[in-house]
Amino acid sequence: MNKHTWTVVISFFAICLLTLGTMAGASGTDRHIYDDAGLVNETELAQLEQLAKEHSEELETTFLFLTTNDAEGKDVVTYMKDFFDGWADENGQEDAVLLTIDMDNRDVFLAGFGSAETTLDDDRIDLVLDKVMPHIANQQYTEAFREMVVTSSKYMEFRPGVNPENLLFKWGFQLGVSVILAGVIVGIMAYNSGGRVTVTNRTYVDHNHTRVNSNRDRFINKTVTKRKKPSNNNKGGGGGRIGGGGVTGGGRSFSGGGRSF
Repeated sequence: MNKHTWTVVISFFAICLLTLGTMAGASGTDRHIYDDAGLVNETELAQLEQLAKEHSEELETTFLFLTTNDAEGKDVVTYMKDFFDGWADENGQEDAVLLTIDMDNRDVFLAGFGSAETTLDDDRIDLVLDKVMPHIANQQYTEAFREMVVTSSKYMEFRPGVNPENLLFKWGFQLGVSVILAGVIVGIMAYNSGGRVTVTNRTYVDHNHTRVNSNRDRFINKTVTKRKKPSNNNKGGGGGRIGGGGVTGGGRSFSGGGRSF
């Protein structure tokens, strides 16, 4: 074969190897649901895979769902850390959000790795769990994962350090403020449009020949009202809280939070 033929052959094999490598990498990250406990059926599994894929591509952060009914004697955090180290090494991915449901110990843990450690910090994870735990308590595991993905995605779009549940970010609150502000402006305009009143009570009072003859105060009664301080109950439908962020055995730091159910 001449030099040109060799160039074509080498280029062809290089393209094939590149294509196979890309396919292998894609196949590794195409799976987002690891339902070892069998909490969702095949139809739900397909729906969750599609949901996770869409949000993972949009935020460039992989959303993962892990369930087990045999934690191998480990607590939920240790089990989650060991799983993620293996998954990250296999897929070459570090940016991920992982929801783990441990049916063996009846625990849930949500963690953010890589960039998600900042965009989904411990405080935001606690807010996400407030919305997720009622679904888990009602055995609605598909809804729990869907809620986690949608809510986490929304929170991660806010600047780090900002509370995404602040009233200032609620459209209802913003609408109410706008209506009140508009009402105040219209009221001021209407008040000023009626002309200025120049006659007051002082117009008819002769201050030079008017004096107060006596001044008297009378105490009538006193009323004391007692109100019971409400207790700070645990929110979100979950049991006790579990830990926070940490570091995996492979040296990967993460934000996190968990609940028992």
